[in-house]
Amino acid sequence: MKNRINNKEMRTWLDEFNLTHPLVIAGPCSAETEEQVLKIAHELKNSDVSIYRAGIWKPRTRPGGFEGVGEIGLKWLQKAKAETGLMMAIEVANAAHVKLALEHDIDVLWIGARTTVNTFAVQEIADALKNTDKIILVKNPVNPDLGLWIGGVERLYNAGIKKLGVIHRGFSTYEKTKYRNIPEWQIAIDLQSKFPDLPLICDPSHITGKRAMIKEVSQQAMDLNYDGLMIETHNDPENAWSDADQQVTPQALKQIIQELVIRKVAVDEVDFNFDLEKLRSKIDITDSKILELLGNRMKVAEEIGSIKKAKNVSVLQNKRWAEILKKMVADGEEKGLSEEFILKLFKAIHLESISHQEKIMNHFSN
Repeated sequence: MKNRINNKEMRTWLDEFNLTHPLVIAGPCSAETEEQVLKIAHELKNSDVSIYRAGIWKPRTRPGGFEGVGEIGLKWLQKAKAETGLMMAIEVANAAHVKLALEHDIDVLWIGARTTVNTFAVQEIADALKNTDKIILVKNPVNPDLGLWIGGVERLYNAGIKKLGVIHRGFSTYEKTKYRNIPEWQIAIDLQSKFPDLPLICDPSHITGKRAMIKEVSQQAMDLNYDGLMIETHNDPENAWSDADQQVTPQALKQIIQELVIRKVAVDEVDFNFDLEKLRSKIDITDSKILELLGNRMKVAEEIGSIKKAKNVSVLQNKRWAEILKKMVADGEEKGLSEEFILKLFKAIHLESISHQEKIMNHFSN
């Protein structure tokens, strides 16, 4: 259904907020008690927050953790809505959750990352929500799979749901990085390119896993023209029942939002556009040189493959690879390049080099 879900009407629900700032969804990771839910809601009432979020059912990685208060929490949200006027949002993972959410008139439902990976679960939710006028958001799957993310949106669209959006919350990785879930910004950028009218919201809480980094990642999202933010907010983060490290206080949230710099997508100024095009031309030339150098590197890798084949030496040389990585990380740091970027870049180059050597090693002449 290429681009069928991309049309200007996809933004209608967002435009109807008439905001002069990004959409902000905030609230605790988990609804814990009625008092806690109401206290946070009232602290967020007179702020840039439009939608109040709270976890009612919590899908945990391992058993034994707090898995949510369940249905009773929906009644607390109803009370919070009546007292503050904020719209309410929760995560749903199956048709039973959807049924209860609709019965309690929850305004916004999102499908979590662990559910998005399960096409059967997404379809079950889509069927339960058929033709709803609620706002439905889809978080990216835990693994970096753009097709799976788009597929979740398509299933909901095919069920007659028009108020749709997506939430970027980062992706799981076995590698240790400064993030809880690596952003992989390019995947979200690719989604934006395919569906520019589909509202895109960033969840810096889950990307970072650390409250100290939330402002930084929120600004990155704004620089990439995201439409909004979902930030976990708690009146006593250190003692939260779940994900304590990634929640901020209502006051801290207000400070983060206040300090965000919202940039223009473009400006119609001759001098600016002229200077920009000159610099973009330099980047285009540099990119061409990079590709030429990479092509030359692969030719050398093929020559190495020929030598290894002649002496029956294996393609992968772990000691040599470790030395290269160590040197490149150090050299990259001197040039202002992050270790994370260097590792990704050279791992990709290394895999391509192995592929070229494999072709040489396994080529047999007739």
